[in-house]
Amino acid sequence: MAAESAGVDLVSVVTLLGAAVVAVPVFKRIGLGSVLGYLAAGLAIGPFGLGLFADPMAILHVAELGVVMFLFIIGLEMEPSKLWAMRRDIFGLGLTQVLVCIAVLSLVGFALGYPYAGSLIAGAGFTLTSTAIVMQMLQERGDISAPKGQRIVSILLLEDLAIVPLLALVAFLAPGGEDVTLADRLMGVGIGLGAIVALVVAGLYLLNPMFRLLAASRAREVMTAAALLVVLGSALWLQLGGLSAAMGAFLAGVLLSESSFRHQLEADVEPFRGILLGLFFLAVGMALDLSVIAANWGLVAVSVAALMLLKSAIIYGIARVYRASHAEALERTVLMAQGGEFAFVLYSAALAVGLLSLEENAILNAVIIVSMALTPLMVILHDRLRPEAVVSLEGMEAPDGLSGSVLIIGFGRFGQIASQPLLARKCSITIIDDDPEMIRAAERFGFKVWFGDGTRLDILQAAGAGTARAVIIATDRKEVTTRIARLVKHEFPNAAVLARAFDRAHALDLIKEGVDHQMREVFHSALALGGEVLEVLGVDPDEIAEIADGVRKRDAERLALQMTGDIYSGTSLLLGNAEHTARAAS
Repeated sequence: MAAESAGVDLVSVVTLLGAAVVAVPVFKRIGLGSVLGYLAAGLAIGPFGLGLFADPMAILHVAELGVVMFLFIIGLEMEPSKLWAMRRDIFGLGLTQVLVCIAVLSLVGFALGYPYAGSLIAGAGFTLTSTAIVMQMLQERGDISAPKGQRIVSILLLEDLAIVPLLALVAFLAPGGEDVTLADRLMGVGIGLGAIVALVVAGLYLLNPMFRLLAASRAREVMTAAALLVVLGSALWLQLGGLSAAMGAFLAGVLLSESSFRHQLEADVEPFRGILLGLFFLAVGMALDLSVIAANWGLVAVSVAALMLLKSAIIYGIARVYRASHAEALERTVLMAQGGEFAFVLYSAALAVGLLSLEENAILNAVIIVSMALTPLMVILHDRLRPEAVVSLEGMEAPDGLSGSVLIIGFGRFGQIASQPLLARKCSITIIDDDPEMIRAAERFGFKVWFGDGTRLDILQAAGAGTARAVIIATDRKEVTTRIARLVKHEFPNAAVLARAFDRAHALDLIKEGVDHQMREVFHSALALGGEVLEVLGVDPDEIAEIADGVRKRDAERLALQMTGDIYSGTSLLLGNAEHTARAAS
């Protein structure tokens, strides 16, 4: 029996992992994102798909640890000073959105004929956005640290805090709940605040000494265990205090954000976070009860549409009131228009005290899950329909009849440095770039840069390429650099062409186009850094110069061989460490 049980468990694990491994890459490849891939995989293997799992809610409760760990990692990125700076967004923007959403979304239930208490709980549950989905999408878009991402994080933090008074509201609205005394309610608030204070004190005075002691033991697995203990212990502590487990993990992360062990903790927790968060999305997909949707499809469809449209209107309106741009307000609306995982907690509590029936709870859960599944699709639609950002060309001057001994095309970090020796020698230079923001920034530092596209012959002629003795191509894109090099060499053969190369393969392409000189952007700086290391190791400066000269000569020989062969030609001239490593290992 034990063997059979172990076999069944192993089959379940393999099935979950297999579904994720197959679905997520496919969905990402076709542009639908990882979240929708997990949801679809969960639906496919769940009780309403292939029926490989009978109790998705059991998996969902375990998988919610992924959300907890995600909040811990977000907390590690939030130093206390940064969190304090967000206080206005948390208690201003976040609180406004939560209160208005609860007030308005409750009206949907009233309009559908549901009792006051049930409608209020249903609306409050839909107010709580899915932290897991929004955080995952912010991370995939690279927006968590951006100001617009930080404002969304602020709202999510306030929603996590809101679960406490909302659960208290459930207790109050329950039959007999009005009999609970004011002292009981104040005690509940006091316990929650006491749990936060205790966690903060422990974080300030116990966590760092504990990790220093464990680090001294040099037992890596113990450090990993300690990281998990901190995350789960903090979550459990605040949960026992009547607060959100995710909030406990987030606070633990904030308290350790300035610790010297921060990066080690992040590395230890990240694999568990990724696996459990993926499992969470799988479980949400499995929990979508298709029989409930089929039996109440009209009600579910109306509820999802009404709740998402109303919530979208509120989020957009409040964002604009708080002076967000139209683009930011629209993106926030699309990301946050769904219900979230904390609604399951709220609805379960309401079911337990008789505020919701079993059928109502199933319908509301279906509404939440459908809205969560629609979010990735809405984000994809938003990104595809979003108009390209219009860059203001106000104040931009195009070149016209210019002349100079040197023409610089592209004035990013490479072009700026390349200009300095020329300006020091009082050379007359003309600079063009096609990035208005770069041109404005350069102007603030005392440069005159003309607006123009270096791939256009008329712009090059107007910028003086025909009379320039040298043309420096320093654009930020290698394909553009190659096109300009080809054009300049063909149309202005009297000018020496010197180009920025991104790597060795690009350097070979530029040589084939006939440039007079190419410079790999990291070659000399990396060579100089290697020399600095030798100096730190006590090598004589003259010997360092001799070694660097030898590296340059071998590199030039290898490049010449690659011109007549392929990228692997002249490999024998490249110094490698494989042979030395093999000797050391033996």
